[in-house]
Amino acid sequence: MSRATEAHVEHIHIAETRGGPVQALASVDALPGLGLSGDRNATEHDADSCDVTLIEAEEVEGIAASGITLDPGESRRNLTTRGVRLNDLVGKEFWIGDVLALGVELCEPCTHLVALTGKPLIKPLTHRAGLRADLLTGGRISVGDRVAVKEPSTV
Repeated sequence: MSRATEAHVEHIHIAETRGGPVQALASVDALPGLGLSGDRNATEHDADSCDVTLIEAEEVEGIAASGITLDPGESRRNLTTRGVRLNDLVGKEFWIGDVLALGVELCEPCTHLVALTGKPLIKPLTHRAGLRADLLTGGRISVGDRVAVKEPSTV
């Protein structure tokens, strides 16, 4: 299956601090139970935080219909995916390349995101702002890595 049709990671972003500048990366180390190396979620981790956030490229592009332009990094989500419906991954284990993750909950837009971008994102991104997930295994995540639901074990 080609990358054009296979669900995959399209962008990777980290921010060292909450509200700090976002940095685009070609690849990043996934740290199980913490987050992405160098990202605020890994370094400022607490019991209520998740390891990684994801958003669909299709949703980022789709809000343009509301007259709002948003670059993938402006969403402040760690991973921008294409070809996978992230809302369907809540409660499911899924692969990001060779890294196993668990979809925890939807990542709804917040007033902090609105303040940082200066854009009215709450309504157009409600239930479309992505997914919060925990990393169950470590490894390297790279742009182009496949995203796929883990198949149930047959043992």
